[in-house]
Amino acid sequence: MQRKNIIALLDEYEKNPFFTSEEKPFLERFRNFIEHNPRCFERSNRGHITGSAWILNHEGTKALLTHHKKLNSWFQLGGHADGDSDIKRVALKEAQEESGIEHLQFLMPGILDIDIHPIPGPCEFHYDVRFLLQAPANKTFTVSDESHDLAWVDLDKISEYSSERSVLRLAEKVKKKF
Repeated sequence: MQRKNIIALLDEYEKNPFFTSEEKPFLERFRNFIEHNPRCFERSNRGHITGSAWILNHEGTKALLTHHKKLNSWFQLGGHADGDSDIKRVALKEAQEESGIEHLQFLMPGILDIDIHPIPGPCEFHYDVRFLLQAPANKTFTVSDESHDLAWVDLDKISEYSSERSVLRLAEKVKKKF
């Protein structure tokens, strides 16, 4: 039953205007991975599903990026499901834990982006499901133990922080649609 929920989210996402041809190969790999891995939400599985949040400031002009300690690069906030099949809840929880910002709001009900990326170590791959959130006005963040730093970055300047295609794609999507 747990896996049916994420398959339904992915099916809806495929019809969503945010879904791009760049993500099409990811979608089939996601479905195959979920179908063949009953423990797809478990960190102990060599690949696993993660939930991430692309957080916009209240004005919608900046995204909150984390300078990830383990990967030593700038990314969106997010993390492991640790057995929780409600990946939207996972993304919100991770965003709150990693930013210290409460009362984040989803700007859309479904998925904003998907990505599959290799991770050094026993993890191997993250099957990442990303959602679009917005911070309340005048909220400040707190840097967690998982980050070197956090920064509100103008959407037009994301490429100054990251050259990762999946991070750049998130900024492109939001700039086009909002």
